[in-house]
Formats: sequence, structure tokens, C-alpha cells
Amino acid sequence: MKNRIFSRRLYRVSAVRQLATREWPILLGLLVPAAAIWILLELADEVREGSTAALDEALLLLFRSPVDQADPLGPPWLQEMMRDFTALGGVGVLSMIALAACGYLILVRKRRAALAVLLAVAGGVLISQLIKAGIDRPRPDLVPHGSYVSTASFPSGHSMMAATVYLTLAAMLARVQPRWRSRSYLIGCAIFIVMLVGISRVYLGVHWPTDVLAGWSVGAGWAIGCWAATVWLQRRGAVEGEGDMPAISGEPPSS
Repeated sequence: MKNRIFSRRLYRVSAVRQLATREWPILLGLLVPAAAIWILLELADEVREGSTAALDEALLLLFRSPVDQADPLGPPWLQEMMRDFTALGGVGVLSMIALAACGYLILVRKRRAALAVLLAVAGGVLISQLIKAGIDRPRPDLVPHGSYVSTASFPSGHSMMAATVYLTLAAMLARVQPRWRSRSYLIGCAIFIVMLVGISRVYLGVHWPTDVLAGWSVGAGWAIGCWAATVWLQRRGAVEGEGDMPAISGEPPSS
């Protein structure tokens, strides 16, 4: 009897250890979206109350000439570069990148993985528009806009969608890299691009800094949540994994 109870306890401990070792990315992937939702709700509450107005204005004006607030800091080439950076989070550029990634996955016979990427991007767009409609924050009016805008300000759609697309693709590519340096490089490049997009939105005067912070938070949370869901589905065979490449020249798929 004692041996049976001991065996059951040993089995439970072993199961917990296996879960912690094998499923920790999924568990982490569930915590990050929860934290992102909390940050979004806190920011939205502060924005509605006007508590962030002074900080937003101060940070926005840091990018402006103290002599003429209509003039962004730096030479004309810097202003043009910031427009280039902001385009990396635009609908056109992100759509082409997402479609190119889906096309590649379809070519290597990973149709369900392509569908997962498409759903992640489409879901990010939908969430961004719903939040914008719910908060309906006006765009900054302190300075002239350096880029065309047509929607509400909170959260920054460029920042959110850049985080969603670049972090999602980087996470998927990192999974097939055997070396941690390669994985770190891919994730680091994605984070750097996302930061450039967000900073450019404030520099161009089309978003408040808290808009960008909210966009980063929601976009990163959504991207990591989608990644965790994809990993979970891959382990159950519902979505193709990195070891499911098609055979080439009669060679069997890699294990």
C-alpha cells in the first residue's frame, strides 16, 4: 500500500516536472498577454482621466525645436528617414511581408502554419480597430502631423501591428534556429524595428507616447499569445512544425 502511494506521488512529481520542462513556453505565452491586457486597461483608464496629458505633451515636445514647435529636431534627412521608419509599420508594407511569409509557408507545404500567420495578423488588425473605436482618443494637436492620419489615436496602430507581425515572424523563424545566438539575433532585430516604428510615430507628431506604449504592449502580447498557441497546436499535430519539411530528392523529412 505504501509503495503504491509513493509511486503515485512520484508519478505526479514527474508529471509536474515534465510539464514545467516541456510546456514552459506555452505557460509564459499565456502570462504575457494577460500582462499586456492589464497594461492596456491601466493606460486606457489614465488616458480617459487625462492623467497622462502632461507627460505626453512633454515627451512629444522633446522631438521639437524649442524655437519652433512645428519644426522637428534634426536635419531634413532625419525627418525623411523617420517617414521611412514609420512606413515599416504601415498597412501596405506589413501586408506584403505577411503575404510573402504565408506564400513561402505554402510553397514548403505548411498550409496550416500559413493560415496561423494570416489569422494572427488579421486578428491583430481587428483588435487594434476595436480598441481605437472604444477609446476614440483625438490625435495630437500641438504640432503639425508629419504623416497622413485618418483614425483615432489610442493605441498606435503602426506600433501594434509592427509588434504583431515582426515579433510573430521572428518567433517562428527563431524556432528553426539551432543556436541561441541566431535566435537572439532574430528576436533582437524584430524588437529594434518595432521600437523604430513607435519612436517615428511620436517624432512625426501623429501619436502621443502613451499611444505607442499601448500599441507595443498589445501587439507584443498578441504576438506571443499567438506564438504560444501555435507551439501548442504544433505539438498536437494540428499545425506543421519545423521538422515537417517536405522530402527533397527522395530524402525523408527531417526529424
